[in-house]
Order: sequence, then C-alpha cells, then structure tokens
Amino acid sequence: MAPPLPEPDDLVLITRGTLEVSGRLVDASNATLFCTVELDGRTAHAVYKPVAGERPLWDFPDGTLAGREVATYEIAQHSGLGLVPPTVLRDGPFGPGMVQLWIETDADELVDVHHPDEIPEGWRQVLVARDRTGEPVVLAHADRPDVAELAVLDVVVNNTDRKGGHVLHGPDDRAYGVDHGICLHQEPKLRTVLWGWAGEPLPESVKEKLTKLRSAVDGELGELLAEHITVAEIRALADRTDKLLAAGVFPTPTEQVRAIPWPLF
Repeated sequence: MAPPLPEPDDLVLITRGTLEVSGRLVDASNATLFCTVELDGRTAHAVYKPVAGERPLWDFPDGTLAGREVATYEIAQHSGLGLVPPTVLRDGPFGPGMVQLWIETDADELVDVHHPDEIPEGWRQVLVARDRTGEPVVLAHADRPDVAELAVLDVVVNNTDRKGGHVLHGPDDRAYGVDHGICLHQEPKLRTVLWGWAGEPLPESVKEKLTKLRSAVDGELGELLAEHITVAEIRALADRTDKLLAAGVFPTPTEQVRAIPWPLF
C-alpha cells in the first residue's frame, strides 16, 4: 500500500486547492468572499478578492489591489518583518484574484477604544477623543514586539489604511496583519492606528530585518514586486527603508498626511 500523501502546507493549499465560495464579507468596500479551500483531503478557510470586484481608485491607477496584497506578503516574507497570512494571486470562481488564508480570531483584540481608566496594563495610547455622549475615550494598542513589527511594516509599505480590525490576534497568540490592497504608493500616504512607539528607537532585531529587506529589494524580491507594482513604487519602497534605517527610530506623524484612517475599525 502506498504511503499517505504529506499534508499540504498553507501556501500550497491556497495556491493549488479547490476554492468554493460560501459567503461575502459585506463590510468590505471591494468584493471580499469567504471560501473553503480543499487539497488532498485538507480543508481550510480563505479570503478571495477577485480583481473583477475591485472598485477603481483614482490614486492607485496602476496594477491591482490584489497584486498589492501579494506584494506586501512577499515583502513580509523576504524580510521576516511582521506576519501576513499566506497570500497568493491565482484564478478562482470569479477570475483572477487574491487568495489569503483565513485567520481565526478567538483571542482578545490587539487594538481597541477604551475609557481612559480602563486601558489594559502595558498598552500604548495613540489618540484621545470623545464619544458621541462627550465622554473621553482612548485609542490604544497592545505593546508587543509582533505588533511593533507590523507598525514598521506599515511604514515601509506605506500602508494607507491600517485600521484596528486589520490587526488580528490569532489563536496561536501571534499578531497578523491583513488587508493590504492600498499599500506601496510612491507618495507618502501612511495612515495607521499603530503609532504607539512614535519617536522611540527601533529594536536591533527590526534593523536587521530592514537591512535584509533592503538587500532583497535589489534582488529576487524586486523581480517579484515588478509583477505587481511600478518601478517608481519599488524605488520608493527602497527609499523608505533606507530613511527608516538612517533615522533608527519609529517615525512620528507629519502634518502633510492624515495620520490615522477613518473609520478606525
């Protein structure tokens, strides 16, 4: 009797597995479909965003949003900076699109809005505001190395829309970043809820990953990115990485760019 086939890893599963659409995420501005994916007897959940369902954006005229999601995944993979679920560009029931492994979120939130007296111990404050009744509230996030790495990833990919709901606390107690369709523009557009480390020195481990990223952009990674973004955008990615390494600190918001996305979640 032949030995059993090895269980496919996550990337192989979402690349070669059979997709079956089971629902739609209605809060998304573009077509975002919830799927099951099956290969060699293994089944998992995935998100499928067909290119045909993308709403055109005047300030992101080049390539596709699906391609930018894949580009951000490749940047995280080649640098080790931040954790993005396995993400590929492939054909699906409604044509080519981005397919990403679904991350369950049974654990506590990593970004939230609290009353000033109820901020969890160790969390970092980002913004103080007032709710509809006039009561003070605070936007804050967990003070964790993996969340800090996502904050740095946001800087290098120029994330235009890092909402609180795009930082997932997986059941493995790791922080995952998702929803990277409007990243990697050549002009400064950084909007994120992860400002809690602004002005503080970058950890040495993060500097090492940025150095690795910078080298990769000039090699294999740059070739992969060229399939999804423009030459000018690849050059801008390299420039942002160089500037971050030279500064050696988490950046602070600038007056030229609205620093926080809306809505927050």
